[in-house]
Amino acid sequence: MLKPLRIALAEDEPLNLKRLVRLLEDCGCQVVAQCLDGASLRDWLEGGGHADALFLDVQMPGLDGLTLARSLDASLPVVFVTAHADHAVEAFDAEAQDFLLKPVTTERLVRALDRVRRKLTLGAPIEKRSTRYPIQAGEGLIFMELARTSHFEVKDEIVWAFAGERCKTLWRSLGEVEAHFPEAGLMRIQRHLLLRPEAILGLRPGSNGRVMVRLNGGVELEASRGATPRLKERLGLGGRDVDRES
Repeated sequence: MLKPLRIALAEDEPLNLKRLVRLLEDCGCQVVAQCLDGASLRDWLEGGGHADALFLDVQMPGLDGLTLARSLDASLPVVFVTAHADHAVEAFDAEAQDFLLKPVTTERLVRALDRVRRKLTLGAPIEKRSTRYPIQAGEGLIFMELARTSHFEVKDEIVWAFAGERCKTLWRSLGEVEAHFPEAGLMRIQRHLLLRPEAILGLRPGSNGRVMVRLNGGVELEASRGATPRLKERLGLGGRDVDRES
């Protein structure tokens, strides 16, 4: 299992800060510093604080995110979070690892974290990543192949894998699953559901622009309205509608 990313934040709006902390923790990260301005985060770093990456609001009182980022070692990944898309050019001029618009979505955050991990591992020896993961079996563990798994579901901080039957994993969030299989192309179709697209047998229309995903064993899962277009694109359907059954 991958080591959780240690993230330090600077965001001057308390509600936005609280939400971002929750999203990062849901993705399996460890939030090691929460600051309401850039100066406080700079003081934390200068006082010996260590993080794998920084998430910075662009506009903050006093020391703003762009100025802070330009003063740091370029090897420290920085992700900017802002409500203003017109800051994108400045952000990438400051060699940002990514640029997120508020409100941040889980799927977009996962992509940003994946970019952070790639930067951190750049130049490191390439290891062949295992396609197996442990599940609980009685008092012990067995290892399940990802290729046998249709989807993962999180409930009450327990991640369940579905591979013909429901299996209890050692993970506590879907972010940990995504971090363990960064190249597998797993897709969030609901906040609590993570799907392996190759396991899909078919689609049928759902309600309000959603689709129902058909899996082995007669299992059907509903994709959210936000996930439905991405799922269709992934399956090569593009903007085509799924015909309703007569």
